[in-house]
Amino acid sequence: MFAGEGPESSGFAELDDISAAAYGLAVECGRFVREKIAEELSLTPAEITRVEQVLRGVRLLQSMPGHPSELTPVTPDVAAASLVAPAERHIRELQQAVTDVRAKLLSLTPLYFEGRRLRNRLEAFDIITDVTRIQAMLNHLSQNCKSELLTVQPGGARPAELLEEARESALSTLARGVRIRTIYQHTARNDLPTRSYVRDVTVQGAEIRTADEVIDRLIIYDREVAFLPERSARDSAPGAAIVREPTLVAFLCSVFEYLWDGASPYVVESQRSPASSDELKWSIIRLMTKGYKDEMVARRLGMSVRTCRRHIAEITEELEATSRFQAGYNAARLEMLSGGPAASSLS
Repeated sequence: MFAGEGPESSGFAELDDISAAAYGLAVECGRFVREKIAEELSLTPAEITRVEQVLRGVRLLQSMPGHPSELTPVTPDVAAASLVAPAERHIRELQQAVTDVRAKLLSLTPLYFEGRRLRNRLEAFDIITDVTRIQAMLNHLSQNCKSELLTVQPGGARPAELLEEARESALSTLARGVRIRTIYQHTARNDLPTRSYVRDVTVQGAEIRTADEVIDRLIIYDREVAFLPERSARDSAPGAAIVREPTLVAFLCSVFEYLWDGASPYVVESQRSPASSDELKWSIIRLMTKGYKDEMVARRLGMSVRTCRRHIAEITEELEATSRFQAGYNAARLEMLSGGPAASSLS
């Protein structure tokens, strides 16, 4: 290696210009004559000693058999072969070791992808049955929600104590600039605690709508994490399914948007009671014509069976019907089933 090429990076001795010139003189003489070369190159004893060490180090000088003190020059190709052979052998061994390691690691590729598949399935869904843990996670996600909170709340009016907790959480979330959209069922419109809650949160920017029927409870945080109620055959208290898989969360967001587009804005000051709500009556009649029993109608619309039966009695009386079938028939004649202008005939 010549001067300036960085011998430290290779581990080989440095072949400088003076050493190269000394090698040339040795080739001319056929031997490395210290005194002559030192005189020709004007080298001190220390310098000629250093040159000799360099040339021996790069294998350009070798001792004559039987005369170890006499040095003869060696052709560069022989010197190179002698000098780099161990390094080349080491490189080949390293290359083989690299090839072996790569082959062994790549043999684990199917195992990796199978593990990822199982891991993705586990990460996509997380079933939690501990109510305390569920609430803790809901609180954590609400506190860390950054942009949007989407909620579907089925079942009509919620307990007043739950609404109070929800009010505090919603107001705190809204204060951080998070958009909140919630869908209730029409039956929640006449509940005083719910009306109070809706009034407080809508003033701060929340958007509330109602629909006759909705899917199960659904909460989506920042379009990244969704909570669904657990459905199982166990008799224990229901848990929650946490969904993080992007495709599934995006689908649930689409479901919410579909429900949102078909829902009616919840404007507290203009609401009428369910007993005089055409939307609620239409919903009851539509389910009645499908053959649903009172219990099913009540559950689908988020009201008690007693309240549902009272509405059915009012509808039957207003339609001058003596049976469910006749009520449905009369409603069809009034264009109730198509949502036509006759819908107002019930109010």
